[in-house]
Amino acid sequence: METVNGEKLMQKIALFLALLVAALPANAADLEANKKVVLDFYEKGLNQKDFDAAAKHFGPHYIQHNPGAPDGIEGFKAFIAMRKEKFPTAKSEIKRVFAEGDFVILHVHSVREPGERGVAIVDIFRLEDGKIVEHWDAVQPIPEKPANNNGMF
Repeated sequence: METVNGEKLMQKIALFLALLVAALPANAADLEANKKVVLDFYEKGLNQKDFDAAAKHFGPHYIQHNPGAPDGIEGFKAFIAMRKEKFPTAKSEIKRVFAEGDFVILHVHSVREPGERGVAIVDIFRLEDGKIVEHWDAVQPIPEKPANNNGMF
């Protein structure tokens, strides 16, 4: 009887420890590694318009939440091809980078054509095992005459 109860106790302790470890925040090295992945992905994909170089950062799937962009890795490939064709000089300047757990958030100033004011974007990426698997974004045009002088970046 002691062995059975001992085994059950060990199983409960193991489960407790697994749950405890899963609840711990990611360590600083993981957060920095995730930032590096997303920054390289963004530079290669959005600025250099090089799908192949950016694609190495995808996990086994890619869920796209932007309703104007096609879903999946092939959807991102089509988006980059369109961007390369229609907006070859488009540039995105990353102003801020945040990481929390499996998420990396970018605050970006994106300009499609030189001379345009562009848009402010907040891009949110979710990673699994150091690979990008999900994306959301919120886009806001930069107005000609803002209601305040605080700037968007």
